[in-house]
Amino acid sequence: MRIVITLLTSFLYITKCFSNDLPQNGIVHDQLNKTITIVTQQGLSALVIDYSIGCYISQLLVKGKNKLSPSGVYTGFTTNGSAYTSKKTVTTPAVKINRNIVSITKINYGDVSETWIFTLNKNDIEWQLERNYPDAYTLEDMAFPRWNFDNLSVWKGGIIDNGGMVWCKYLHTINDTYGVHTGGTTFWNDKTGEALSVQAKALNGHQIATKYSHSAEGEFTSTQIVSAQPVKQRHHLSRFVHARPDVFAPVRVEKGTAAAHFTISYVDYFKAYDRGNLQNINAAAVRELLNTTARYGVVDNNIVGGNGWITNWKCLHEPFFAQVALAVADSNYTNNLASTLNQERDQAMLPDGRVLSRWHNAPGDEIAGTFNAETGYYEAMWGYTIDSQTGYVINVSELFNLTGDVAWLNGHQNSCRKALDWLIRRDSNHNGIFEMMNNNISEAKCSDWIDIVWASFENAFVNAQMYDALVKWASCERILGNAAAAIKYETIAQRLKEAFNKPVEAGGFWSDAKKQFVYWRDNDGSVHGDNLVTPVQFMAIASGLCDDKERIQSIIQQIEERTAAENLFHWPLCFDSFKREEVSGGNWPFPRYENGDIFPTWGYIGVKSYIHYDKQLALKYINHLLDQYEKDGLSSQRYSRTTQEGLGTDILSGICTGITALYSDIYGIQPRWNRLVIAPNLAPSLYGTSFTYPLRNVDYNVWLDENSYQVVSPFYAVSFDTTFGVSGGKGMVRFYPGDQDSVCLSVASGKAISLSVQRFDEQEVRFAIKESGRHRISLNGFTPGAMYYLSVNGSRRKLRVSKEGSIDVWQHTGADGVITVTRLQN
Repeated sequence: MRIVITLLTSFLYITKCFSNDLPQNGIVHDQLNKTITIVTQQGLSALVIDYSIGCYISQLLVKGKNKLSPSGVYTGFTTNGSAYTSKKTVTTPAVKINRNIVSITKINYGDVSETWIFTLNKNDIEWQLERNYPDAYTLEDMAFPRWNFDNLSVWKGGIIDNGGMVWCKYLHTINDTYGVHTGGTTFWNDKTGEALSVQAKALNGHQIATKYSHSAEGEFTSTQIVSAQPVKQRHHLSRFVHARPDVFAPVRVEKGTAAAHFTISYVDYFKAYDRGNLQNINAAAVRELLNTTARYGVVDNNIVGGNGWITNWKCLHEPFFAQVALAVADSNYTNNLASTLNQERDQAMLPDGRVLSRWHNAPGDEIAGTFNAETGYYEAMWGYTIDSQTGYVINVSELFNLTGDVAWLNGHQNSCRKALDWLIRRDSNHNGIFEMMNNNISEAKCSDWIDIVWASFENAFVNAQMYDALVKWASCERILGNAAAAIKYETIAQRLKEAFNKPVEAGGFWSDAKKQFVYWRDNDGSVHGDNLVTPVQFMAIASGLCDDKERIQSIIQQIEERTAAENLFHWPLCFDSFKREEVSGGNWPFPRYENGDIFPTWGYIGVKSYIHYDKQLALKYINHLLDQYEKDGLSSQRYSRTTQEGLGTDILSGICTGITALYSDIYGIQPRWNRLVIAPNLAPSLYGTSFTYPLRNVDYNVWLDENSYQVVSPFYAVSFDTTFGVSGGKGMVRFYPGDQDSVCLSVASGKAISLSVQRFDEQEVRFAIKESGRHRISLNGFTPGAMYYLSVNGSRRKLRVSKEGSIDVWQHTGADGVITVTRLQN
């Protein structure tokens, strides 16, 4: 009978909390039933603490609905085979409430004593959790605390504060557990738009880790662990373990106090992760794909990859992680990738510059003797995948454009040089094409990402990536002030370009007979891979290595005709079969695996290549990917050529890259280290697109229409009719025509500026400033000594370009005043 009365009384108190007579936020203490209800009415409707027998959070109401299982949220630990939790204490906790603060002390269980302090703020609830250990212990497990959600369908998953995510559907077996070395998670439901943010951090110099699991009761659980030292893995380096709750090793705790702070709040998921008004694009599918498939490649802190946490794998021989960061547009992902590249520089690069190709949780996939059990880096058993050299350099170069962190880039200068120079030295015949470590197909070894095809010696796919790496790194060298090094790498890139594009008969890779690039040449001169291997063609075009319009048209036309003829939703890895001796037996008979199946991982270079041929066709493949995501979540390694159904247990997050190209190559979002460049390639169906793009702590509102592009920041608005770059801050804006930063227009006024550029070339610059007032106008990068007229409001004055190539004047304009700077003819 007491249980019935308690439940009824609790219900009446919660109902009272939601009545119109109470303020929006409030704390209700039911001393009779020993419950405390913290009401927010901010989406996180209420948090109910029960301290009648022990102390735990019994309910967590989001939009009025409890998301917890009967277990609720509790603390605890396991040691010497005995488990203790805060749900059963040896004494009744003491409660003190002072306005918006709830303090619960004397939460005593086992040998520990805890204090819980809850602070009710306008938009969140803060929970400070302190535990006092009377002695040092080794704990088998710990809950600091453990959140028990009712089942795996309460949330689709959780976005983790290292840029990754936990996807509940992957925890399908009891005790499947995923563990990461961080504490913050935003749990979301993509059907209701409800999200619960639990942002956690350890205090007093301690470390925090979190494990997500599928409990024996069918719950979805999230458990924090707080320790003085980073918690280690229990099973090799595994971040995910199947059917086991013990992903982490036992934890050593010291005598004294450990503490953590949690901020609990409601998030309007649809608003917080809104992808904008994407005309004729399924924006919801874009949002979900980038919050699941793309993020799934984050295995843990310092391990951002393209395979993912279920299989505990990261391939360093993939060049697209910074591309993914661009589209995900989450600083947590970007920062984690920067740390990942730091770790790979320090742990995966050998003294001679060789970049080890993979990270894995356990040995078994490596060339004998190469697996480092401490770090997890090694060489793949299938062969030396040389694109780890290029992948590292490309990711460093492209990530720098996202972060703009020159000091970070400088920290990678020597390592990027070493990685490039290692491959540059591999040109034994001095023909400008760089060679692999395997010589011919008889060795049955791979040399790149397509790792069970025996591409050997001179590999077109790797050399195309090498060209891309050389060009991108040369630009970085210039930014770092090393013109000589930039020229060196540009010269090598140009020589490679010339050699690559030669006919196969002259030592290059172009097959004039088949109008395509072949895949590789063995050291005996035999040519292999003229079966229209799509990544080879796409990488050559996307990198700019092939810029011959006729060749591009011929390649894309063949690929499109054959893709359409088979009604494929995406391009296969190759269209015709390799020869039997060119591939591993797992690729036979055709089409099978890397001999003909569909691998969407290389979608971004496909889209980038199609842009040169037909924008609408490029868009078609993006929409196909989004349709496929709606069907199966793109939760596969590859797709069958014959059935177009997902295959493979090794889920590849790189399968998202076609959507990254939507942002980088169709919407034209091209971050540069010192500006944001807008370079759209819009099909007419996309006119009217608008969205917000965050970059380096600035939210840019982007509008894209037919020959009309606008970028608005909190400090300025800029519009133009073709590619442009923009930067600035409070009271100042810089406009760069095209994708360069040596020529620019600057306007400063000390207040917000709206700039509409109508023409920009060396003969005439014409622009309007919406706001009236006195403005400082500067033009840089012009011909020194040249003469110009500056015309405004019917008046005109003559100006000379300084020896530094600049014009700098103060000018008063009326509202929407048009300013024209026209060059005088000699």
